[in-house]
Amino acid sequence: MKICIFGAGSIGGYLGVRLANAGERVTLIARGANLAAIRERGMTLIETDGTTLIAHPALATDDPAVAGAHDVVIVAVKAHQLPAVAPMLRPLFHNETMVVPAQNGIPWWYFQRHGGPFEGRRIESVDPDGVIAANIETERIIGCVVYPATELEAPGVVRHIEGDRLTLGELDGSRSERVQQLSQTLARAGLKAPVRPRIRTEIWIKLWGNLAFNPVSALTRATLIDICRHPQARALIVAMMEEGQAVAEQLGITFGITIDQRIAGAEQVGAHKTSMLQDIEAGRATEADALVGAVAELGRLTHVPTPHIDAIYAAVKLLEHTVTRATPPRSA
Repeated sequence: MKICIFGAGSIGGYLGVRLANAGERVTLIARGANLAAIRERGMTLIETDGTTLIAHPALATDDPAVAGAHDVVIVAVKAHQLPAVAPMLRPLFHNETMVVPAQNGIPWWYFQRHGGPFEGRRIESVDPDGVIAANIETERIIGCVVYPATELEAPGVVRHIEGDRLTLGELDGSRSERVQQLSQTLARAGLKAPVRPRIRTEIWIKLWGNLAFNPVSALTRATLIDICRHPQARALIVAMMEEGQAVAEQLGITFGITIDQRIAGAEQVGAHKTSMLQDIEAGRATEADALVGAVAELGRLTHVPTPHIDAIYAAVKLLEHTVTRATPPRSA
């Protein structure tokens, strides 16, 4: 397949190397020092066991118009970056192009092909002006939940920390030929890519912990294990997860595990800094809107109170404003 990875950062670079080494024709869209390194030396992936893989993509560019149309476009930028990049994606599409958004949190397409009273409603927290929806047709989208943890260690160098699963699903729950073909393509690249009929449930299972652990870690600078083992912090995490669960259940989501089980899973990860904490430490904008703000928005929509989520969201957005204002703009 002809596959474009838009955003060859940590996750995008990881997927690009895996897919290119499996024989797929891969284009990497990157910029700045990262793009220069990929062009000069290829994209390097350091696996969890120390093995090094290097891939030389069919094309590495910062211009989608140069890249042209692809069979699959994996959009591997963060959720808050999507409104800016969505208009740039059009040259990458042909009539049958699949778009796989690889973001955390509640996606802009959540109520597309959802059914029920909220069918077609826009999630204002992640697509406030409708720019994303206007540039990515619903019928192109394959839902995706990304589990691998990776880091961009240096320009053109990605380190794989853990995880190898990308859960896929059509928005209407069907097992289409195209989603099965995509699953098989990812499997050939050494990834687990199950197709699930209820992709929104899969989104909530991951989000359930992220909506609490990520902002609390960003605010306190604490790792996962520290939060889990601190009595007051753990109580706050439980309260936020209870609110998130109540919102999800109003939308028809059923959780197959308990809050204690979800917290135990986070504790087992150990002294890990969440991505939101890493962003704050680097002076970058965060995924707070998709991970926390969107849940608060859905709480208002479903008339479910979310006081703990609302308070933590306000605090982390102020922190984000403070650190990004203090950080000089990054050169391209």
